[in-house]
Amino acid sequence: MALYVQKFGGTSVGSVERIKAVAEKVKRFRDNGHQVVVVVSAMSGETNRLVDLASQINDEPTPRELDMLVSTGEQVTISLLAMALQKLGVPATSYTGAQVGIQTDSAYTKARIQRIETDDIQSDLDDGQVVVVAGFQGVDEEGNITTLGRGGSDTTGVALAAALKADECQIYTDVDGVYTTDPRVCSKARRLETITVEEMLELASLGSKVLQIRAVEFAGKYNVPLRVLSSFEDGGNGTLIIADTDDEEDSMEEPLISGIAFTANEAKLTLLNTPDVPGVASRILGPIADANIEIDMIVQNVAPAGDYTDFTFTVGKGDYKQTMKILKEQVIPDLGGGELRGDDNIAKVSLVGVGMRSHAGIASKMFRVLADENINIRMVSTSEIKISVVIDEKHMELGVRALHKAFGLDKDDIEQE
Repeated sequence: MALYVQKFGGTSVGSVERIKAVAEKVKRFRDNGHQVVVVVSAMSGETNRLVDLASQINDEPTPRELDMLVSTGEQVTISLLAMALQKLGVPATSYTGAQVGIQTDSAYTKARIQRIETDDIQSDLDDGQVVVVAGFQGVDEEGNITTLGRGGSDTTGVALAAALKADECQIYTDVDGVYTTDPRVCSKARRLETITVEEMLELASLGSKVLQIRAVEFAGKYNVPLRVLSSFEDGGNGTLIIADTDDEEDSMEEPLISGIAFTANEAKLTLLNTPDVPGVASRILGPIADANIEIDMIVQNVAPAGDYTDFTFTVGKGDYKQTMKILKEQVIPDLGGGELRGDDNIAKVSLVGVGMRSHAGIASKMFRVLADENINIRMVSTSEIKISVVIDEKHMELGVRALHKAFGLDKDDIEQE
């Protein structure tokens, strides 16, 4: 007998028919002798509907009341799923995050889990029940309902799996696993059987939307086996996200590249001819950080004369106009001059793979492949298992497909081996 924590997202429980299908899937696991805890999101579109209702009442609702409102979406789903299981003859009990003892801090709309009380859940499991828990929510020390931010149900599932020492946390979604890249852009993308936590963290941070990054961090921290599966298809093993390994023998078998992430949600800004003196980077980025704008890639070049530098960085596209304003109104006057250029028609393409640690030449091959497609590289950033480049947005899909083929990730290449 194994203990599984199964999380189903909004599309998986988006209708009464879908909820019944989830109940059938859960029943099959229980009929095989396993214990099951189910974590569910609100029905697809419900959270947006509730937020819209709030905006019709108050343009700026307090975070506490907003959390109180949106947390009700999951309460509907848990009760309906418990009813569906009971209809199938499966004993089931539903709990809100507060009822099940998910303790969080008091950061409304983006709370973080601090601890989980598991005695009641374990007691119900020992009695043969399926426990249905509302994802995305908890309660703070004062008894206030809190929410974990969009995608927080993934984090709830992994946190419960960690607290219960579950054999596996299964994330059911509308895709059947983690792919080498987005199949909508590259038709030859293939599903990965396994991927390391470290690689999944990189892919999630670089634009892959399969899993919430906090959930992956939780899985890595507490060594929770995490599997991504399709809620719309039966059978299949999905993708297993495993702990990183430092075993030299294992690392020899690692593919050079596990996946390619990309995003067009970036903008590039350059300050030309700024003084090349200590502290200039802080004077440029400080006011931007004060506005809670996150910086991604940074490149600083020294001009031939040596007295001036060109400073380039990227931000999210949604922060582009505000960042331009800060540079014009605060930074340039403080520096005593400088020419500002901006471009919000860029994309970031990233290669990710733990195999980079022990193989040279990945970057040069990447650059050569892009050059063969006449794609110019604007910026480069690297880490131990990642190489990211900024290119023109219009070349993004071409670049992804070319790199996918060149690094042997296409289905056809695998089938021929």
